[in-house]
Amino acid sequence: MTAEPTSPPQRPPGSRWCASPNFGPRPAGAEVSLIVVHSISLPPGEYGGPAVEQLFTNTLDWDAHPYFQTIRGLEVSAHFFVRRTGEVVQFVDGHQRAWHAGRSSWCGRDNCNDYAIGIELEGLEGDTFEPAQYQALATLCHHLARQYPIEQVVGHEHIAPGRKQDPGPGFDWARLQRLTHWPAERFPPAVR
Repeated sequence: MTAEPTSPPQRPPGSRWCASPNFGPRPAGAEVSLIVVHSISLPPGEYGGPAVEQLFTNTLDWDAHPYFQTIRGLEVSAHFFVRRTGEVVQFVDGHQRAWHAGRSSWCGRDNCNDYAIGIELEGLEGDTFEPAQYQALATLCHHLARQYPIEQVVGHEHIAPGRKQDPGPGFDWARLQRLTHWPAERFPPAVR
């Protein structure tokens, strides 16, 4: 199940493929209509290392850092990871269901993994993000909207309120809206 997708190619130009085993099929008839923005850094607040890719590919050395014991055995993935440099890494084909949202609901629809693309930004919830990340994210949003009927872009905090807080108050939704040139209605209510 970890082979690189071959038809149709879903990778954005310039992205790097790093296959995750943590995915499954979307339910029959599910249309990808939502982009969920997350933030992650491993260990928390440390950037640039291999730990996020290792987590998403089930190769993380749980003994390499004390924090890793708190997430030991976690099997998760996102479709994409945007590093602080703007590099985009893809882990799961967009036609597949990545394991990024957990218990979630948006606009009365539960199980956001079924109909969402998950994009992790290298960062810490509540912290700020780099200009290169916003640019890469906007480009990725356009790439996805050419392939899927994307209706909205929201944060993990919006689909799992009280349980998740990422990407948090440091994420500039208005900036992403300006970069995409999409109407404010496609973004969380705070942007409108």
